Amino acid sequence: MKKLIALLALGCAVLAGCNTMSGIGKDIQAGGQKLENAADNTKQKM
Repeated sequence: MKKLIALLALGCAVLAGCNTMSGIGKDIQAGGQKLENAADNTKQKM
């Protein structure tokens, strides 16, 4: 029974970690898109 609980706890920790990394990746991607848009706008003004 203790092994089952330990495996379930480990599984939850792994899934939570994956969701956190996914969120970080999306934030970085959104920041990169904003930077790219700003660069394009500056280029058009020149």
